[in-house]
Amino acid sequence: MKLFYSPGACSLSPHIVLRELGLPYQLEKVDLKTHTTAGGADFYGINPKGYVPTLQLDDGRVLTEGPAIVQYLADRRPEAKVEPTSGTFERPQLQEWLNYISTEVHKTFSLLFNSKLPPEFREVTLANLGKRFDYLSKQLAGRKFLLGETFSVADAYLYTVLRWTNGLKIDLAKWPALQEYMARVAARPAVQESLKEEGLS
Repeated sequence: MKLFYSPGACSLSPHIVLRELGLPYQLEKVDLKTHTTAGGADFYGINPKGYVPTLQLDDGRVLTEGPAIVQYLADRRPEAKVEPTSGTFERPQLQEWLNYISTEVHKTFSLLFNSKLPPEFREVTLANLGKRFDYLSKQLAGRKFLLGETFSVADAYLYTVLRWTNGLKIDLAKWPALQEYMARVAARPAVQESLKEEGLS
């Protein structure tokens, strides 16, 4: 398998999951400005959407969208228990979290990376993001991870997007539960290895 990534982007999430699962993989960096890969290929020829993450299987098939990729990877190693068993109530709870992170947290963050965002709209976006942080803090109260005591693929995704607070200079001090959560996830060997491999540690 080959994961097309950009350092620190949302592709860090499946990168962490690959490490957690111990699956063999290759990494290929993508320049998202020129849409070319480190190997010189036109990235649009691999993923017409033009963004990471993109997972290319050994048979050439391609899977895009982070939540789909991490669930596909988790299914390869069910014994690792990074996703609940299919048919349990916890399985759709995982999908609920992946959807929430994708649509409410990730997409809100995405607006802040737009250098042309008017200041007043930036303030509104930060306020909306703060509401998401309030919700996440309440949900994580008394829990190690989003689904309780067990790390899941949703935690890899949430950790990835919450890391963006650093570059955007958003102080998480108001949300100590999130700070503690980030430290817990960051301490995992798979996370440390992934950050090192992407040149982020």
